[in-house]
Amino acid sequence: MTTMTKRTATSGDDFRTGEGLRALLTRLHQAGRGTWRADPRAGELMEFTADKYAALARKHHLDPWEAASAAFDVMRTRAARNAADPWAVVTHAVRITCIAEERAQGLLCSTHQARRPHGSAHHGPERFSDRENALSDYHPAFHTWDVHPGEDDEQESMGLVAGAVEDAIALFVLLGWREGTARAAISHVCGSLARLGSRASTYEALRRDRHARALLDVPAGSWTAMLRVLLGSTDSAYAATSRGQGILLRLLIGEELADLLADDDLVAIIVLAAPGRRKLRGA
Repeated sequence: MTTMTKRTATSGDDFRTGEGLRALLTRLHQAGRGTWRADPRAGELMEFTADKYAALARKHHLDPWEAASAAFDVMRTRAARNAADPWAVVTHAVRITCIAEERAQGLLCSTHQARRPHGSAHHGPERFSDRENALSDYHPAFHTWDVHPGEDDEQESMGLVAGAVEDAIALFVLLGWREGTARAAISHVCGSLARLGSRASTYEALRRDRHARALLDVPAGSWTAMLRVLLGSTDSAYAATSRGQGILLRLLIGEELADLLADDDLVAIIVLAAPGRRKLRGA
């Protein structure tokens, strides 16, 4: 190494400097094929390069001559010969090559593939023993979530109930009830039904609830008619009929608003029960 350094320092083109490297690379390029193999200065340059980049190569788990090989590839290019600082170009290229080589070894692929952007999305292989935690603790492929079918069924049922309530309100509004009155009254009935759990019990409890009727500002006749229409008749003889089912149950079992509007008897009851009609004022 000492002999090579002395010999290099006394020669005309000191390749340790940027200008000296440019001069040597230009001369080797102009000399034509086979010059790098035969020229002793080229051999000294490669020995110097292997020593210069040995630390960088070891950092990336490579042999120094692998770094020298990367430097040899870039030294033969026009970019290195024409650069303002040839050594800077060579060093940058060697660093990138070393990173790509290490990456390729980790990914078990070619250096060319490791250089491409999509390669950065992957990580190198890991042994299960490299981490303190078990594989199932951190790898998403082993993450599972409990599925509770009942939750989906409950949400679907709640959606059906909400839809039935809105259709019932729309029916009353279409047939002459004020929207505010209809919405407040029907919501109160549905809340009581959810609490008591039985249509018959709800009907009997609300029929006597004068306080709720006064707050909702619904006449007695309108209130009773609305309860019968919503909850159905309590007479067991009508249990299997539309009159006995009530419109809330009819909507829940699949009937639509158009079906209810086609029921002339039902429409007549709701229209005549609308608050404000003279017939029900004295009720």
